[in-house]
Amino acid sequence: MPYDSDSNIATADALTLILQNQHALGAAIEEVTKWFSENGVENVAANAVTAMETLDANAKALTAAIMRLRRL
Repeated sequence: MPYDSDSNIATADALTLILQNQHALGAAIEEVTKWFSENGVENVAANAVTAMETLDANAKALTAAIMRLRRL
């Protein structure tokens, strides 16, 4: 695939927006998890923690891809 700076910038910008969405979703899930935990719904809270872990892992991969695109 030939090097295309404009495409890399557009892709990195789009991935940055997706990453920002992931952070927002993570914050929302964290708030809901806290409520579940405080209201005795521990099994749901545990599932929410698993979802946050997935968001965190994927955020790391997105960040790496963004950085790679921005270096090209």
